[in-house]
Amino acid sequence: MYLLVPVGLLVVFTYVPVANMIWYSLTSWDGLDPQKDWVGLENYLEIFTRPQLFQVFFVSLYYLAGSVIQMLLALYFATILSFKTRFRNFFKGVLFFPYLINGVAIGFVFLYLFQPDGTLDSILAAVGAPNEDHHWLGDRESVNWALAATSVWRYMGLNFVLFLGAIQSIPGELYEAAELDGANRWHQFRYIIAPGIKRIISLSFILAISGALAVFEIPFIMTGGANGSATFVIQTVQMAFEFRRVGLASAMAVVLLLIVLIVTWIQRKIVPDEEVSLT
Repeated sequence: MYLLVPVGLLVVFTYVPVANMIWYSLTSWDGLDPQKDWVGLENYLEIFTRPQLFQVFFVSLYYLAGSVIQMLLALYFATILSFKTRFRNFFKGVLFFPYLINGVAIGFVFLYLFQPDGTLDSILAAVGAPNEDHHWLGDRESVNWALAATSVWRYMGLNFVLFLGAIQSIPGELYEAAELDGANRWHQFRYIIAPGIKRIISLSFILAISGALAVFEIPFIMTGGANGSATFVIQTVQMAFEFRRVGLASAMAVVLLLIVLIVTWIQRKIVPDEEVSLT
């Protein structure tokens, strides 16, 4: 009985919309017409026969690289701040605070950061870098790196908190025994922390891969997908609301869902969820 409400909400707001999306993907619906003409698998055939619809997945590689950097930084700071460090509570708040800020606000803040002769150019000039006004978001070679860096700054706090909580759940007696055996901080991280938070690291990798494939908020706000920064989700939204091809957009969403599920399944096979024993 206690599960009726959460299961009901899950069905109404998750499974029913997914079922409707699959149904829309088999039609040529424009999003307005009450009639939905059945087209079968034509939308899926169009997706796999139009290379430009899949080329945007290369943009996800920038965010995937940023996710790896983000996880390494989060793990580094979580490890340092899990030990006795001066002002560690202050630094915990500083690292987690960006995750609490609204994504739209972050997008506008970083627009000013990356604009020509903006904050970033001023900082580079102050440290002796060449004094040139660079179009960070207008240059196709730098726009995706800039957007990925913005995502790293925003989402690192989430991974930091996950890693920090997992590290602090490790019994302190293990560190004391390791210190008595002459283990330094690196040995403690390698043989105690890393095995102890293996599940959280695996979960973070799953979130990083799925997030890199489904990036939307930051590039949509900052560039609208211009200059080669469009992601698969941005292209899906444009297909639905600009070109009024809701059927094709639904098929693209189904394909993205399947890709995320397959990648997650492969990752779980490569790194199985085993019991961790530190004894």
